[in-house]
Amino acid sequence: MSPQAEINPHREPASSLIDASPVMRSEHREHLLTRMIEQQAAKIPSHLFLFSACCAMCVALAAELRGNQRSSRFVGMWVGPLLTMGVYNKLVKTFGAR
Repeated sequence: MSPQAEINPHREPASSLIDASPVMRSEHREHLLTRMIEQQAAKIPSHLFLFSACCAMCVALAAELRGNQRSSRFVGMWVGPLLTMGVYNKLVKTFGAR
């Protein structure tokens, strides 16, 4: 028995479980507009979202240090959506439209 089989005896069958199941039902398909948005989103570099989020954090910190609390909070709220858009962009690039 190999060392891998001793650690996890079901190691080999697990590789077949990660294959994506095809979309069989028509109501689960994406519309044309969604596919066009995903194609355009895939053209944006992923690091742009991370860089934008870091810049928003820096601008928010600078505004906070200058005593401009209102604009600091406003710009600081951009970080979450920017990172979420980056994750969406990465998912579209990785899995594509199904």
